[in-house]
Amino acid sequence: MGLLIVGLVLLAIISFVPQWWTQWILKKHSQPHPSLPGTAAEFGEHLLRKYQLEDVRLEAIPQGAQMGDHYDPIEKVVRLSSTNYHSNSLTAIVTTAHEIGHAIQHQQGYEPLLTRTEMVERAQWLQKFSGIALLATPVLIPLLHTPMIGLITFAAGFIAMGIPVLIHLSTLPVEFDASYKRALPLLEQGEYLDKKDLSRARHILTACAFTYVSASLASLFNLWRWFSGWRR
Repeated sequence: MGLLIVGLVLLAIISFVPQWWTQWILKKHSQPHPSLPGTAAEFGEHLLRKYQLEDVRLEAIPQGAQMGDHYDPIEKVVRLSSTNYHSNSLTAIVTTAHEIGHAIQHQQGYEPLLTRTEMVERAQWLQKFSGIALLATPVLIPLLHTPMIGLITFAAGFIAMGIPVLIHLSTLPVEFDASYKRALPLLEQGEYLDKKDLSRARHILTACAFTYVSASLASLFNLWRWFSGWRR
């Protein structure tokens, strides 16, 4: 029991540190940039034209919406937070390059992105099933006196907690590819940033990718905590 508690505490700390570092890096470079000529929205539209992504849209996420900057491969939309969309900060510009990197992955048929998209679509159905099963369990227990109810409950809970782990882990190679093999070369070859800002851009791109590292660790922590509770 003592080792289990220590493990949970360590995993919680490991989950928190990347998240804290990511937020600190993005905030550090979120001030308006004195020498970048346009907003992230204008830069994004420029990149969409340059890389012939005519079927991809760029839009701002409404304020208050519970989502971050992302590329939606199903609707083919690059969505930026309202703050980044209207800003010319280094964080906004580099984040836009990262999300356009995902659109370029999609255009080029990058297999890990396609696999992750398919996994997300299937996961939505599985999580709906697990939600219904968990809601139905209290009703079924007094009606059906069978060990199968416990097995169904365990399976539903494992699906609900385990699927986010699989999705986040499958996301990691996609994110690092978007940062280092798409966005960074894009920024270097286009000469959009000077050498000092390129060095800072690497940190921001690492932070963009590490958003999903922290999410993976957090989902793993939740799965471990759920499994520990189930065993008790």
